[in-house]
Amino acid sequence: MQYRTLGNSGAVVSTYALGTMTFGAEATEEQSRAILDDYFAAGGNFIDTADVYSSGVSEEIIGRWLADRTEIRDRAVIATKGRFPMGTAPNDVGTSRRHLTRALDESLRRLGVEQIDLYQLHAWDPVTPLEETLRFLHDAVSSGKIAYYGFSNFLGWQLTKAVHVAKAQGWSAPVTLQPQYSLLVREIESEIVPASLDAGIGLLPWSPLGGGWLSGKYKRDQPPAGATRLGENPKRGMEAWEARNADPRTWDVLAEVQETAARHGVSPSQVALAWLADRPAVTSVILGARSLEQLKDNLAAADLRLTEGETERLTEASRPRVGVYPYGPMAQEQRSRKLEGGR
Repeated sequence: MQYRTLGNSGAVVSTYALGTMTFGAEATEEQSRAILDDYFAAGGNFIDTADVYSSGVSEEIIGRWLADRTEIRDRAVIATKGRFPMGTAPNDVGTSRRHLTRALDESLRRLGVEQIDLYQLHAWDPVTPLEETLRFLHDAVSSGKIAYYGFSNFLGWQLTKAVHVAKAQGWSAPVTLQPQYSLLVREIESEIVPASLDAGIGLLPWSPLGGGWLSGKYKRDQPPAGATRLGENPKRGMEAWEARNADPRTWDVLAEVQETAARHGVSPSQVALAWLADRPAVTSVILGARSLEQLKDNLAAADLRLTEGETERLTEASRPRVGVYPYGPMAQEQRSRKLEGGR
């Protein structure tokens, strides 16, 4: 396992984080505890959860596990999130000071900790003034309830605005952003990645295997079934499968991933994860293992080193399609500049 700083902070986390959305839902508490044990045994130290995961049960499972693992508790870097509804009342959602005060206190209680290492806004809130939210986060840092804060699912302009408002007010600055990112979902590279690099923000990609597609479990013209994320939700799963299956780029990417995996004698998942872990601005890739077998296979990506040529072929095969403007070749050329001058 390798380690990196948590964005522009001094905290250190493993390059692969353990996502726990399945805890209390697809994984029982016993299975969840075993996954946590194996993850830390492999050198991981970064746990990502959220208050809405299994309606708080994920945090509770982690809290009970931490209480029983005193030798690990101080090593663990705990990240959670608040923003989405935890009730049905108007103030049970959002990033207002009122909602986040209660959400943070409840997360602290469920996790059984005095401080959360990384507290993340689960999404942008178009209703609450940004200044109100950022002041709350600054106060939470100042009071010691959280060590750092970050965002999830923000657009490039939203991230940049938050960074500069915090800086202008002299408040604590964000350190991370958690976006969807994989060989099949690279649209964030147009605006979000450059904004993150500019601000020194570390990316924590979620769904790094493209909803399971990059593991090779889905086949062309074979609808999903059984114990797969798409197969367990027939209607939505079929819609998602049909959209991805109809895109020729999906199969071009999978072919390149599988050829690379065959050369190294590893799984397609490991290739996809290794490529993503080396992308600019990425701090830690969030693994969403549903079983010990999946976790073991995914963590093996930490030992995989792709060649420069393999990385280039994977990058080219997965390059997202863009329009003529503002992300097409001519528009990119307009924003470039040669040091020697001329066009």
